[in-house]
Amino acid sequence: MRLITFTRTGSSNLEIGARLSNSSEDHILPFADVANKLGYINFPRDMKAFLRAGDEAMEQAKSWVCSAADHAELFLSSKAITYLPPITDAEKFLCVGKNYRTHLEELKRTNLIKEIPQEPTSFIKLNSCLSGHDAEVVRPQGITRLDYEPELVFVIGKRALGAKKSEAMDYVAGVTILNDLTCRDLQLREVASGSRFWTGKNIPGFGPLGPEIVTIDEIPDVYDLWMTCSVNGQERMRVNTVDQIWKISDILEHFSRFIPIEAGDMFSTGAPGGVAVGKENAEDLYLKPGDVVECSIEGISTLRTTITE
Repeated sequence: MRLITFTRTGSSNLEIGARLSNSSEDHILPFADVANKLGYINFPRDMKAFLRAGDEAMEQAKSWVCSAADHAELFLSSKAITYLPPITDAEKFLCVGKNYRTHLEELKRTNLIKEIPQEPTSFIKLNSCLSGHDAEVVRPQGITRLDYEPELVFVIGKRALGAKKSEAMDYVAGVTILNDLTCRDLQLREVASGSRFWTGKNIPGFGPLGPEIVTIDEIPDVYDLWMTCSVNGQERMRVNTVDQIWKISDILEHFSRFIPIEAGDMFSTGAPGGVAVGKENAEDLYLKPGDVVECSIEGISTLRTTITE
């Protein structure tokens, strides 16, 4: 199932639903409309509440998707909606850094790291920086080194406290994609000063997320996925998640030792190798106004962003 958060054209009301794909056009099945039609007056209206409602809500939504033809009169065209980040209000969105071997080599070459961590590390991605699929993201004036970072994100589906590695996937509702846009101008200054806030990753719009949460039952093997990034149709990177140092089992066990991880929280698992900053011609590769960036879990989902000024 492909779970999305959206608004209809001309409306500011946030809704959730499922994206249904066929050969000609994507259709959106709005859960609120199905719930109203069938008399489910208490069905959750936002993604975090939906996930926290547990298996019953998830199975109900799956049954609606399986019988979507019975609700064809409710379908919305994908052209009649605006995609929002699948979860707009996560309590915790933790981004694990330095988690791909190929990316570590880039960071060492460019002096962006001083040492290799011995356990998972993370920084916080602020909700205020998130944007949705097909969003336009403004490159701030004076910023010239805007970099792309496609990342696999795990969305938590139930409360985890003291989770064990062997149980990790039991807590995962699904996956989505983050383009962890990074202002290298600011990041290099913050590294030099010892700051850990990462302003260069939390500028408004610098967190394209989505387009959907792909439920975990549709992912054959989370440790064998190709993450790709293309700019204006030209592929810039293609790296397999097998290259990750810390798997979701390591990450969830580590961060849930003392702090409860709630349904609707998210973990981004780090940038693969191949970002602009790690290449000799980096100045030619940094994102410019007009660039269209597509980050993908190959064969599964694609997140598209346009850079503007």
